Amino acid sequence: MNIPDGRQRVERAIARLRHRGPDYSRVESRGEVHLGHARLSIIDTSEAGHQPMSDPEGRVTLVFNGEIYNYRELRERLTAAGHAFRSESDTEVLLYAYLHYGLEFLHELNGFFAFALYDHRSAELLLARDRMGIKPLYYSLVDGALSFASEPKGLRAMNGRAGPDPVAMQFFFELNYIPAPLSIFKDIRALRPGEVLQYHNGKVRKWDWYKLDEKIVHISADIDYETAQQRLCEKLEESVAARLVADVPLGAFLSGGIDSSVIVALAARHRPDLHTFSIGFEDAPFFDETAYAERVARKFRTRHRVFKLKLKELYKELDEALSFMDEPFADSSALLVYALSKETRKHVTVALSGDGGDELFGGYHKHYGEQMMREGGWKMQAVTALGPLWQRLPRSRQGRLSNKVRQLDRFAQAARLSAAERYWQWCSIATKSESERLLRHSLSEEEQKERNKLIGAFTGYLSDEGDLNEVLYSDTQLVLPNDMLTKVDRMSMARSLEIRVPFLDHRVVEYAFSLPPEYKVSGKMKKRIVQDTFREILPPELYNRPKRGFELPMLAWMRGPLKERLFDDLLEEKKIEAQGLFHFGEIAKLRRQLFSRKPGDAPARLYALLVFQTWWKNYCESSP
Repeated sequence: MNIPDGRQRVERAIARLRHRGPDYSRVESRGEVHLGHARLSIIDTSEAGHQPMSDPEGRVTLVFNGEIYNYRELRERLTAAGHAFRSESDTEVLLYAYLHYGLEFLHELNGFFAFALYDHRSAELLLARDRMGIKPLYYSLVDGALSFASEPKGLRAMNGRAGPDPVAMQFFFELNYIPAPLSIFKDIRALRPGEVLQYHNGKVRKWDWYKLDEKIVHISADIDYETAQQRLCEKLEESVAARLVADVPLGAFLSGGIDSSVIVALAARHRPDLHTFSIGFEDAPFFDETAYAERVARKFRTRHRVFKLKLKELYKELDEALSFMDEPFADSSALLVYALSKETRKHVTVALSGDGGDELFGGYHKHYGEQMMREGGWKMQAVTALGPLWQRLPRSRQGRLSNKVRQLDRFAQAARLSAAERYWQWCSIATKSESERLLRHSLSEEEQKERNKLIGAFTGYLSDEGDLNEVLYSDTQLVLPNDMLTKVDRMSMARSLEIRVPFLDHRVVEYAFSLPPEYKVSGKMKKRIVQDTFREILPPELYNRPKRGFELPMLAWMRGPLKERLFDDLLEEKKIEAQGLFHFGEIAKLRRQLFSRKPGDAPARLYALLVFQTWWKNYCESSP
């Protein structure tokens, strides 16, 4: 708004985002207001579902990304209230829900979404993001004009180039991703999950329309374990069934882990011809779980496809995948999601996934470690006392024994910290001091305050006297939306594939947080209630095996096919010195660590540098 050549800028932005919506695109202008949309047609694929969409009187115009799963129920209520519909789309239901309920309509929605709604009468723009942050939404306010897009590249097309945010850079090199509301660009911010932005008369106001911590009701033994399992099964099956509604081909990711297997088992009850997809490595069996996925597929008689790759084949996908990362994001498993999405899109337009199960029900090693630490006992004392031994042994993510040593070492270090400090350490790839030694820029006092405030927002729920649910809640605020869901959204939408996540139905989420921690992690068992609830229907081979994780064999890659590109090009000394962002001595230390007997997290940290340098080349050295 009030942007010179505004329509042309929005058209450029939509062109940059066509991978998110290849089926149809349009820009609608009314005065100084320009709204554009690139559509991936899922529900009502006819012209009647195209966007931007306005009501017949032209009061409100809407652009919307996502799906509203209860749109049929809402449509019936709105029809009974006198609204007449012209399409079968959930977009039109969203439009009339706003006209009927006002801002309270957000609480009526069950789905995942990011949308912009402009009220032409009040000259007011509303931006909103779904409860859990499944769909992204970025905005920029420059010279009193507000612009927004699903990815930063859309805003760059409208507003040109801006430098990197130093606080975001430090977070990136600690976490390997950038948490909202920051973005890598100084002039772009991300809407947080469950947040609304109102823009009126050149001013911005934001507030939380949904706060998970206000929905959490802690209960104790007044719900017995068997009843809790039954309710979990009912809620998950209801969530899965709602996410099977589509007017296009639909399937499911199947990794061979418990969560995706549960989703497939429930979906197969409603879709006997369900398509399932998994990916594995021919030359890295430690990371290959496709045999487990095939057992699940056979049991539920899905139409299963396995994509087997070699490391050199995955290497060919690197540049293409990174080109869609318009801000640095160094979770290496994103490349696998990209490769899987690329193959899956050849067969279906929508896929279900098991994302969210680990964060809600305690599926990570850190959750087991946290529970063990809070319970105390001889195991914790033994692991902590042997801290000097773990320091001397080889530590790496790339092998079963070395990875176990790495985990024990992190546990021993974390035992000396408070709950909040410990959580931040377990979420980090590098420490604050390591990232500060790497980066030439030292944060100013104001920047340091901004950093501390944001860390406090993610860790403020934690206390030394609390329980594991506090840690899981923190994961839903930090790790889940900023790492896991960002990875899935960017890499799937790069291939025009929509991913739906049944575990993150808000009713399932709220129910999960009503359960005692011991229902989730108990003894050596992680995700206890999920495993026990579905034990009788899942193949027994899925149980009592190490959690592998969906990640790349990065050590072998860094020492092999990436070595020349990384050290002779992107991290070459003269280039680093000319760039002026990093201390080359720290990069040289990481290289020596990579080729030592104790590579530790050097592969992950060097991959973050590779990702950053590629982003820098694409977005800072080239034209916007």
